[in-house]
Amino acid sequence: MDIRIVLALLKKEVDDSFKNRWFILFTVIFTALSLLLSWLSLTSGGAGFAGFAGFGRTAASLINLVLLIVPLMALTVAAGSLSGERERGTLSFLLAQPVSRLEVLVGKYLGLAVSITAALVFSFGLAGFILGLLGGQTDPAAYLWMVGLSVALACGMLSLGFLVSVLTRASSTAIGVSLFAWLVLVFGADLGLMGTALAFKLPIQTLFDLALLNPLQVFKMASLVSINATLDVLGPAGHYALQTYRDNLMWLFLAVLAAWIVLPLGSAGLIFVRYKNL
Repeated sequence: MDIRIVLALLKKEVDDSFKNRWFILFTVIFTALSLLLSWLSLTSGGAGFAGFAGFGRTAASLINLVLLIVPLMALTVAAGSLSGERERGTLSFLLAQPVSRLEVLVGKYLGLAVSITAALVFSFGLAGFILGLLGGQTDPAAYLWMVGLSVALACGMLSLGFLVSVLTRASSTAIGVSLFAWLVLVFGADLGLMGTALAFKLPIQTLFDLALLNPLQVFKMASLVSINATLDVLGPAGHYALQTYRDNLMWLFLAVLAAWIVLPLGSAGLIFVRYKNL
């Protein structure tokens, strides 16, 4: 794999991303909501919510915002990447050049990862500036952890989106599948786990293991740990996690998020390279 080709494709993908009206729209919406939530969390309720209590309210609001917007943004952008170029015929032209399929996939993935990372850093940076401007006390390390976890979640969703894009020929189909995946991950997570636990009377360990299968749940738990919040808000499963894994809990969450980055992207690369008709 030629790193110069990968970097050239990365640069092209970054340029295309910031010309993509949907990418710009997602970024503007996420930034606007981040600023609004930061302001509301620190100003509602008066001085009683100042200091670290205010930061906790703001962090909780931003966590929920990330859970809704970032997976949708990453999934749809990635799903339309290869499938969109295949549909327009530009993918065939690109692969006719002296580049390998693996270089194309890696370059496109890294380009989108850089673009989304830049968008998230910009949004969180403005939100952090508002926190400081309004006099809210923050834990910089905890805030940086939340930003890093958001980037990791976005990269995992990009990987899943690329797998969808490799397996579908039409961009409309890819976007539809990615939207369905987003709905399942966002709304099926809590409701599905709750319904399964009630229906089958699952033990707490099994319930926590099932929660680990959902990257959004893992991001939420890891973010709560990073801001020194208790996982008791997640019920018995959160209490079980704290009691069982203790200091290794964050490492477990990071390993799961890393697996969501590596496994779907590796599967997409294997399929895209091996099956030339895709």
